Amino acid sequence: MIEATGVPIKWEVHDAGEDVYKKEGIPLPQRVIDSIKKNRIAIKGPVTTPVGTGFRSVNVTLRQSLDLYSCLRPCKGFKGARTRYENIDLVIVRENTEDLYAGIEFQKDREETKQLIDFIKSTTGKAIRPDSGISIKPISVFGTERIVKFAFEYARKNGRKKVTAVHKANIMKYSDGLFLEVARDVATLYPDIEFEDRIIDNMCMQLVQKPELYDVLVLPNLYGDIVSDLAAGLIGGLGLAPGANLGEDVAVFEPTHGSAPKYKGLNKINPFAMILSGVMMLRHIGETVAAERLEKAVAAVIEEGKYVTYDMKPTPDDPTAATTSQVADAIIERMKITKL
Repeated sequence: MIEATGVPIKWEVHDAGEDVYKKEGIPLPQRVIDSIKKNRIAIKGPVTTPVGTGFRSVNVTLRQSLDLYSCLRPCKGFKGARTRYENIDLVIVRENTEDLYAGIEFQKDREETKQLIDFIKSTTGKAIRPDSGISIKPISVFGTERIVKFAFEYARKNGRKKVTAVHKANIMKYSDGLFLEVARDVATLYPDIEFEDRIIDNMCMQLVQKPELYDVLVLPNLYGDIVSDLAAGLIGGLGLAPGANLGEDVAVFEPTHGSAPKYKGLNKINPFAMILSGVMMLRHIGETVAAERLEKAVAAVIEEGKYVTYDMKPTPDDPTAATTSQVADAIIERMKITKL
């Protein structure tokens, strides 16, 4: 699809995930990480991490190995998409390396878990049940400062008017409380951008009731993951939600949705989120004209409604549903006649 824009890109292709694990005994070979570090730009399809093997998520490992601290997920509505909402235009900025997804966990009944439980009781007086598993939630000044600055810089660069920090500081005063404190400090550096904060549960209700009040949302890792899916629901589903994982020197583009191995090879999965992630990549590398042409072609195909996959039809068994390749062909044809 990106080749169809005419942008000359030299691709270096590597595999990761469950199929690679079956062949090599590891789902994320070092050569994949090395290639991304060398090229600094990558676009990635959904990857399945083997279940029950002891390997952590391939996606989480990539983000932490490459310090892709910012997960950028725009949620923009398209005419013709099946949704209850109109004119949705939100940007989710999710911190990618800390919080409960940092992977610091203690398994039930392990000796180190028992020691941690004893330590917590001796230092805080709070008793944790001995049959507990424990996950640690680190949130740092450094991690919060850079993700909130990223959100404000994105807002300024893209003509956005407001940044909302989302938290649960009323309950988790030393982790989410720190996130809010740092966010407020960073906001003073950007007097041209409006700043506010919302408690996470209220934020979810607000997005359902009046999403038009919000613009750029910046969130810790777990909340960002959840709100990304909520916002995707406002525009018609994960099949329309692109994403990017960005660090200081490396950018990896991928759709917000996960993998669906049972549909592999069936030529029926919605490709729009993947294609829109390509649009984000083109903009990132400075190919803005090509990005605009591709996005306009996507919008036209969605609005027409003829060449869309089963999940975007009134019913999933609609016989007029297009295949994945038919969607791609329709977008390519539309690009040929798209004028900017």
